[in-house]
Amino acid sequence: MSFRRTPYSYSFTKTKHAYSYSSSSNTNLSSLLHQPIHKQTQINNNNTNQIFNPLTPKKPHFGPNLNDTSNFIKDIFLQHPFGPIARFNQELKSLSIFKRFKFAILVFKKLPICPNLITFNIVIDCYCELNEIGYAFGVFGLVLKKGIVPDIVSYTCLIKGLVRKNRILEGVSVFRKMLVLGVRPNDVAYGALIHGLCKAGDVESAVKFHDDVMSGEIGLGFVCKPNAVCYGILIGGLCKNGYVSKAKELFFEMKSRRISPDVVAYTSLIQSLVFSDLDEAKSLFLEMIGEGTSCNVSSFNLLVNVLCKEGRVNEANRLFELMVERGEILDLESYNTLMNGYCLDGNIDKAKELYVSMLDKGIEPDVSTYNVLIEGYMKIKRVDDALRIFKQFASLKIKPTIITYNVLLTGVLQKGDVLSALKLFDEISLHDLTPSDCTYNILINGLCRHDHVSQALNLIQALEKNRVELGIKAYNSLIDGLCKAGRMETACDIYTNLYSKGLVPTVVTYTIMIYGFCQKGQLKKADDMFYEMLENGCAPNVVTFKAFIMRRDLNMMSKVIELVNKMVENKVNPDASMVSLVVDLLSKDEKYKNYLDMVLRFREVG
Repeated sequence: MSFRRTPYSYSFTKTKHAYSYSSSSNTNLSSLLHQPIHKQTQINNNNTNQIFNPLTPKKPHFGPNLNDTSNFIKDIFLQHPFGPIARFNQELKSLSIFKRFKFAILVFKKLPICPNLITFNIVIDCYCELNEIGYAFGVFGLVLKKGIVPDIVSYTCLIKGLVRKNRILEGVSVFRKMLVLGVRPNDVAYGALIHGLCKAGDVESAVKFHDDVMSGEIGLGFVCKPNAVCYGILIGGLCKNGYVSKAKELFFEMKSRRISPDVVAYTSLIQSLVFSDLDEAKSLFLEMIGEGTSCNVSSFNLLVNVLCKEGRVNEANRLFELMVERGEILDLESYNTLMNGYCLDGNIDKAKELYVSMLDKGIEPDVSTYNVLIEGYMKIKRVDDALRIFKQFASLKIKPTIITYNVLLTGVLQKGDVLSALKLFDEISLHDLTPSDCTYNILINGLCRHDHVSQALNLIQALEKNRVELGIKAYNSLIDGLCKAGRMETACDIYTNLYSKGLVPTVVTYTIMIYGFCQKGQLKKADDMFYEMLENGCAPNVVTFKAFIMRRDLNMMSKVIELVNKMVENKVNPDASMVSLVVDLLSKDEKYKNYLDMVLRFREVG
């Protein structure tokens, strides 16, 4: 083996053991993993050195000489009851554990005695932790040059280092070379490679590699037994890439092999299933805590959040109580999430009880806590209570967020208190906050709903003058307000200018305009808007058709029939009131029997 050092890297040339590492982009990970393995010289690993010294690593000699390598080494020589190199290895490993990688390397470079494989492995690992994989290979080359046979720890450190640098293909090459030389991989090497493949998004190769290992088809028989950590890495990678079914298969496989799933395996599955199969996610969570596995509070919070949003607040509360009984440490988000669930359910009193319980446990509430309570009060129309909490912000040294103001604006506008809403809007800038699209939408919609259309129009014009870009929802609210106020000409001007603002009308925009024209009796313009909508590729909804049909009389039955046929063509499902309206109109026509087939088709759509 010969090697040459280049800046930040070492390249190896082929000699006795045919060592070569290639990162050619033409090489496929999957094909490289599953090429036949032909063993070379069998290496005896029965007495393999481990990177961990048999002595339990302890805190290194952190004294006045910690940053002085010469004195540090001298101090070690004065205290070496286990022999100099054993003592050095213990100190180097301790430095590594405490993440003093650079200092460990400096000590290594000044060693006055010959290092052994344990020493080299520690230094290789330090370089890998520092992302200096080139220097790690340089030390590895030094090991070979000295005639020392690398062990599983040497290779595993390199594999982990390459994976950390996203050099997965080279990690696979090192793994294969290790097999060629007869070094039996352990679960750490296996896990590092699986992690690398999953990190690269090549989960198919990761699964194939796992299957080959488990079936003994890797080329050297049953080379290693994956543990819970390895399974957790693979299950996590599968879940992250959307292969939940395969992840579940592996989960049951590990249980069938009597390997207890760890928190990573459980959490990965729970977080993937919670939106598709909430009951199974909940069942897995209960199984996890029943097995005594340490709970991941983030997965618990996610599960509680989804249960609450599905209206299953009582189930969420039972899980919460179970966690408290088990002595699990719940965080602020846990309390905020369940409080929000109670507020969504309209049970503000339960939310307040939980708030008091949180304070009793010494958990400091944040602005999200108060936002939840404010929204809870607004939901049950207790606006004054919500404003009372808001007024306490200053004394509580809580800075409101734009979400706080959005919730407050929604509540006071629902009450019809436009003046308070405008006052709140003016306060936003005093807290160095910037209104969001949602803020503008809430205010403009509220102004229009309460007959303050002119103020809404003035606000939008002022915002446009200040080059504030608004979304289509704000303009929809304004157009709707103008149409309901009978100001169709102004509404048409706003609609016409949408494209110049880079906005595209939605089905809501078209429906509002159609409804406005119908209300004014301008049915021809409503028809033109409808066909413009279709030409622009915007599919009408049931509200669009209802706006049309409600304005038709018995003299326009042919138009009603045309609209119903259009609904069938566009696969628009009418609601019960729509079906009743159409049937009622048709039943008044003398030609009702001629339209019976169409009515039946209409009922099928409904």
